[in-house]
Amino acid sequence: MKIVVIGGSGLIGSKTVDRLRRQGHEVVAASPKTGVDTITGAGLAEALAGAQTVLDLANSPSFEDRAVLEFFETSGRNLLAAEAAAGVAHHVALSVVGTERLQESGYFRGKLAQERLIKAGAIPYTIVQSTQFFEFLGGIAQSGTVGQSVHLSPAYVQPIASDDVADVMADVALAPPLNGTIEIAGPERVRLDALVGRYLAAMQDPRSVVTDAAARYFGAPLDDRTLVPGDNPRLGRTDFEDWFRQSVQR
Repeated sequence: MKIVVIGGSGLIGSKTVDRLRRQGHEVVAASPKTGVDTITGAGLAEALAGAQTVLDLANSPSFEDRAVLEFFETSGRNLLAAEAAAGVAHHVALSVVGTERLQESGYFRGKLAQERLIKAGAIPYTIVQSTQFFEFLGGIAQSGTVGQSVHLSPAYVQPIASDDVADVMADVALAPPLNGTIEIAGPERVRLDALVGRYLAAMQDPRSVVTDAAARYFGAPLDDRTLVPGDNPRLGRTDFEDWFRQSVQR
């Protein structure tokens, strides 16, 4: 099978490409670095020629409200049009659990626009909504930092390791399209402030966590349901301690 991975050089993309190649598939790791640009359309037709499945794992280079919306809308339209012209049979996209509940954030407005384009399009699809990656804990801590304190909500999260995400993306790429959405999450449901506290302690970071129920998550308010999956998500195997130990070893 020929599979094109848009964003194939990124965190999830590179891991997914590796998994699919090890299974013997022809995989194109498409990104601006390899001459494939979903914003301008450059290289898209050539990359998609003969492809059965396309995975969209690209992310906006900017988190500014207008820029991120324009990225996901323009990239989504160009990609879906190129897929239709190439006869692609399955469009797979990675999104975020809780996207529809995070609409006070410009980034998640962009992700919801991306999902709506896919659902309204003609290409059979599967959307995978993932919880936050453990790899983003440093960025989450930075987003709440004021001086030597990190102000974070005590809302529940259920983070997942990027390796577990890549396992799912490779599996979904080889499965029939669902024309629907699945949710994936890590094995442990914890409070955001407590988890980031564990991360900072493990990193020997001197910052302290301040629990603040009014603290926003990239512009959006949180409650205990905002960032966690619904019933029967697909669960990864890696908990925080295993992920941290493995990431330090790398």
